[in-house]
Amino acid sequence: MTPQEMWNVYKQINPSIGDGIDAWAFGVDPDLLAELVFKGEKTATASAYDLYAVEDEPLPQEGTFDIILDSQDQAVCIIEVTKVSVRPFHQVSADHAYKEGEGDKSLAY
Repeated sequence: MTPQEMWNVYKQINPSIGDGIDAWAFGVDPDLLAELVFKGEKTATASAYDLYAVEDEPLPQEGTFDIILDSQDQAVCIIEVTKVSVRPFHQVSADHAYKEGEGDKSLAY
Protein backbone atom coordinates (compact mmCIF):
# COMPACT_ATOMS: atom_id res chain seq x y z
CA MET A 1 0.00 0.00 0.00
CA THR A 2 1.31 3.44 -0.80
CA PRO A 3 1.62 6.07 1.94
CA GLN A 4 -1.19 8.11 0.34
CA GLU A 5 -3.52 5.09 0.23
CA MET A 6 -2.90 4.30 3.91
CA TRP A 7 -3.34 7.96 4.86
CA ASN A 8 -6.65 8.14 2.98
CA VAL A 9 -7.96 5.03 4.75
CA TYR A 10 -6.91 6.31 8.17
CA LYS A 11 -8.30 9.76 7.45
CA GLN A 12 -11.77 8.19 7.18
CA ILE A 13 -11.36 6.98 10.77
CA ASN A 14 -9.60 10.10 12.07
CA PRO A 15 -10.40 13.12 9.86
CA SER A 16 -8.53 15.48 12.20
CA ILE A 17 -5.14 14.22 10.91
CA GLY A 18 -5.36 16.59 7.95
CA ASP A 19 -3.76 16.21 4.55
CA GLY A 20 -0.04 16.55 5.30
CA ILE A 21 1.74 13.20 5.22
CA ASP A 22 5.05 12.59 6.95
CA ALA A 23 6.29 9.19 5.79
CA TRP A 24 9.71 7.78 6.57
CA ALA A 25 11.73 4.59 6.91
CA PHE A 26 14.28 3.65 9.51
CA GLY A 27 17.79 3.95 8.11
CA VAL A 28 19.57 0.88 9.47
CA ASP A 29 17.14 -1.98 8.71
CA PRO A 30 13.83 -0.50 7.57
CA ASP A 31 12.00 -3.81 7.10
CA LEU A 32 12.91 -5.27 10.49
CA LEU A 33 12.28 -2.04 12.39
CA ALA A 34 8.97 -1.37 10.62
CA GLU A 35 7.88 -4.90 11.51
CA LEU A 36 8.81 -4.32 15.18
CA VAL A 37 6.71 -1.14 15.16
CA PHE A 38 3.81 -2.95 13.47
CA LYS A 39 3.93 -5.74 16.08
CA GLY A 40 4.03 -3.22 18.94
CA GLU A 41 7.48 -4.26 20.10
CA LYS A 42 9.12 -0.97 19.08
CA THR A 43 7.28 1.93 20.67
CA ALA A 44 10.15 4.42 20.87
CA THR A 45 13.00 5.58 18.71
CA ALA A 46 15.91 7.97 18.84
CA SER A 47 17.78 10.06 16.34
CA ALA A 48 20.75 12.39 16.30
CA TYR A 49 19.62 15.88 17.31
CA ASP A 50 22.25 17.63 15.17
CA LEU A 51 20.95 15.99 11.99
CA TYR A 52 17.69 17.93 12.23
CA ALA A 53 19.65 21.17 11.78
CA VAL A 54 21.88 19.71 9.07
CA GLU A 55 18.86 18.46 7.12
CA ASP A 56 16.86 21.61 7.94
CA GLU A 57 14.00 19.59 9.43
CA PRO A 58 11.93 20.41 12.51
CA LEU A 59 11.93 18.10 15.51
CA PRO A 60 8.99 15.70 15.68
CA GLN A 61 5.92 17.19 17.37
CA GLU A 62 3.67 15.51 19.91
CA GLY A 63 0.22 14.72 18.60
CA THR A 64 1.29 14.27 14.99
CA PHE A 65 1.01 11.11 12.91
CA ASP A 66 3.68 9.52 10.72
CA ILE A 67 3.61 6.66 8.26
CA ILE A 68 6.35 4.08 8.71
CA LEU A 69 7.70 2.73 5.43
CA ASP A 70 9.52 -0.46 4.52
CA SER A 71 12.58 -0.65 2.29
CA GLN A 72 10.35 -0.50 -0.80
CA ASP A 73 8.68 2.74 0.36
CA GLN A 74 5.44 0.90 1.05
CA ALA A 75 3.36 1.93 4.06
CA VAL A 76 3.52 -0.51 6.96
CA CYS A 77 1.65 1.39 9.68
CA ILE A 78 0.79 4.79 11.10
CA ILE A 79 2.18 5.94 14.42
CA GLU A 80 1.24 8.82 16.67
CA VAL A 81 4.04 10.84 18.24
CA THR A 82 3.11 10.99 21.92
CA LYS A 83 6.31 12.32 23.48
CA VAL A 84 9.43 14.11 22.30
CA SER A 85 12.46 14.75 24.49
CA VAL A 86 15.99 15.92 23.85
CA ARG A 87 18.79 14.58 26.03
CA PRO A 88 22.44 13.58 25.81
CA PHE A 89 23.06 9.97 24.84
CA HIS A 90 24.48 9.11 28.26
CA GLN A 91 21.13 10.10 29.83
CA VAL A 92 19.01 7.68 27.78
CA SER A 93 17.14 5.44 30.22
CA ALA A 94 16.94 1.65 30.32
CA ASP A 95 13.16 2.03 29.89
CA HIS A 96 13.66 3.94 26.64
CA ALA A 97 16.14 1.33 25.39
CA TYR A 98 13.59 -1.39 26.14
CA LYS A 99 10.88 0.50 24.23
CA GLU A 100 13.24 0.79 21.26
CA GLY A 101 12.53 -2.95 20.90
CA GLU A 102 15.83 -3.83 19.25
CA GLY A 103 18.33 -6.58 20.07
CA ASP A 104 17.93 -7.79 23.63
CA LYS A 105 16.17 -4.51 24.50
CA SER A 106 18.88 -3.56 26.97
CA LEU A 107 20.59 -0.20 27.36
CA ALA A 108 23.94 -1.92 26.74
CA TYR A 109 22.73 -3.13 23.35
